[in-house]
Amino acid sequence: MSYGTQSNGANPLDPVQPLKSPTNVPDIERAAHPQNTVLDEDSAVTKAEKLERHGGRDDFPEPEAKRIKVEHSIDEEARADSATRNERPKGVAPIKPEYLVHPPGSERDRGAAPQDDDAAEGAAHEPSRQSSDTRGKRKEKSRGQNTSRSFGSSKDEVGLCSSRMTRPEFSPSECPYGEKCRFEHDLRKYLKDWKREDLTTFGGICPIWKTNGRCNVGWKCRFVGSHMVEREAEDGRKELILTENPDSIGTPKPEVISTSSGTLNDISVQARTDLTKRKFKTPKADTYNKWLDTQSPKPQEQKGYQAIKKDADLEDDVDGQKQDKEDNRARYISPPILPSEKRRIYFGPETPVLAPLTTQGNLPFRRLCVNLGAQLTYSEMAMSLPLIQGQKSEWALMRAHETEATPPSSSPSSIVKDYDNARDLRFGAQIAANKPWQAVKTAEILTTLCPHLRLIDLNCGCPIDLVYRTGAGSALLDSQAKLEKIVRGMNTVSNDVPITVKIRMGTKDNRPTALKLVERLVYGGEEAQVYGRGGSGVAAITLHGRSRQQRYTKSADWEYIADCAALIKRFNENGDGLADTVREADSRTQPAGGKVFFIGNGDCYSHIDYQRHLSEAKVDSVMVARGALIKPWIFEEIEKGQYLDKSATERLALVEQFVRYGLETWGSDEMGIGTTRRFLLEWLSFAYRYVPVGILEHLPPKLQDRPPAWKGRNELETLLGSDNYKDWIKISEMFLGPAHNNFRFEPKHKSNSYEIEAEG
Repeated sequence: MSYGTQSNGANPLDPVQPLKSPTNVPDIERAAHPQNTVLDEDSAVTKAEKLERHGGRDDFPEPEAKRIKVEHSIDEEARADSATRNERPKGVAPIKPEYLVHPPGSERDRGAAPQDDDAAEGAAHEPSRQSSDTRGKRKEKSRGQNTSRSFGSSKDEVGLCSSRMTRPEFSPSECPYGEKCRFEHDLRKYLKDWKREDLTTFGGICPIWKTNGRCNVGWKCRFVGSHMVEREAEDGRKELILTENPDSIGTPKPEVISTSSGTLNDISVQARTDLTKRKFKTPKADTYNKWLDTQSPKPQEQKGYQAIKKDADLEDDVDGQKQDKEDNRARYISPPILPSEKRRIYFGPETPVLAPLTTQGNLPFRRLCVNLGAQLTYSEMAMSLPLIQGQKSEWALMRAHETEATPPSSSPSSIVKDYDNARDLRFGAQIAANKPWQAVKTAEILTTLCPHLRLIDLNCGCPIDLVYRTGAGSALLDSQAKLEKIVRGMNTVSNDVPITVKIRMGTKDNRPTALKLVERLVYGGEEAQVYGRGGSGVAAITLHGRSRQQRYTKSADWEYIADCAALIKRFNENGDGLADTVREADSRTQPAGGKVFFIGNGDCYSHIDYQRHLSEAKVDSVMVARGALIKPWIFEEIEKGQYLDKSATERLALVEQFVRYGLETWGSDEMGIGTTRRFLLEWLSFAYRYVPVGILEHLPPKLQDRPPAWKGRNELETLLGSDNYKDWIKISEMFLGPAHNNFRFEPKHKSNSYEIEAEG
């Protein structure tokens, strides 16, 4: 029997079979409202009347209507129970009933509140907020990132002078401040009175000393007991000295130049001073920016594209048209290195990408992800103007670990012209800029001071209001001509380092503009086509399948990503053979290898999601953001092509590994331990949302699903899944000991709670 057809072949709405309507009003009422019909055996009939009616028998049958009603209620309850057992509400993680804290279907069996996932994309640049009771009062301006949250401080009660920090007790360096120095000079007094007791975690052995052979914070180390001894001097006095680890000294390192902590792209104090004093030379950027000023006519002289095109199409002024083009080309500066001459890069199915993540995308976390299979990484988003001004905090974001300077472990499966995997790197820098001159100048500075960069990525997707209002981030999506200028200028001064962009679908819901923007970036804008400048030279485009307005309220639109991928594919296949000569691709302005790579981003939480996006959206690779924060081993799952049900012990081992990397990056002194603890808690604020695949009723898990209250297969698994930040602090104390009395940690959802309430 086909859908919509009755078995006897008759159509009940056939005009040959007229419908008869009751003419009696009570019949109409009974047909329309059967629940209001009074039957002979209604509840108003007494039991005595029923006995009399049925001849004294008390086993008289129930009324038919009541019997149907009861049976209907039983059926409804059965269906409801079945639905409760077999289906979970939409958007709620399908956890097996035996692991639920509250029974299925109960009032408290609901998913957790939505998370503020903007924390992973630029929330560090949110402005500080003042409560109503502090308005009008003078308050010292907060500086740096996360100014809306308080983290307290972790430092010694009285610090040790740097002239004593790594020196033997009896032979310190000379202190330039002498008696006016406000730090402690007496080493034994510092160790006894001002420094907190040594930690007993990691077996009481300093992880830095064990790995590198020496500890760079010396006497301030919270594990100093593991690398200090007291020896007797020739005069009989007892002297405290620091020791080295003979097992680690001389350990082979990768073939890259790095500091003792294994970090790259550390700029010198002199370079930062020159930037601060505006003495750092950027000749390429200065020349290009001066030329750019000549290409920006005054408002009264500006001509739209239609006017330019009309002038170019005038048949009776061919000589004038040619002269205009020649004059414009004469003013155009040929880049010292064209996009086609830059270093070849590659994105493919075997190169999953870790997204640039503000705050959480720090060096220790990226290092952890690289160990788990991430092939390509990005720095946290850095603002261009602070980089130009030499701000130390912003330049710290450019630091990479030596493992990020190694080539991706997988070679491309497809042939890429002149691609040399041995020259490739994993680490790229991401910047944000609101003016072309800033982006161009930053690009030249980065390529001069940071030799270990795979590429420079321009952020055009950050949705945070503070960034958006300045004209940077996602604001560039509405200024496509300016964006093209920025990319074209960065390509001019970046030597052999390719330039890429990361964009969103648009700024408004239901008004996507990314397709038009992608077309402009790969083919060049209308004016560039008229004057024969070609495309912008962008080497790769990453599209996040959401709008700025949407944030994370809905799932990413991978159908739209597929549409943009199809446009890129046509460009790569037909760039030189386009019939429209105005849009014909200039091979010199195309990226190296003649191919623009296209990466999709949004809601990738498993190897199933990764492979589906590759096959259906036809993207070159997929960028993973929140999925990596919740379970960093997603890269391992992608490599092996299967789910990995990590035990609680294995997950805790990853936490320990992060702590080790954090101490190597920020130091094992009181301040370094406080910094490591703070960033560990930032990561745990995402990691707790992982629900083990072994307790899910069905797969694949969905990133947008919120779990109801659940309990793990053991106490440790339950602790790792706790949404209470005090439990996160307990986890940190397993490796970092008790927190400093002045240490504070305020979860993002707490600091933003009043804003969520105000916005409804």
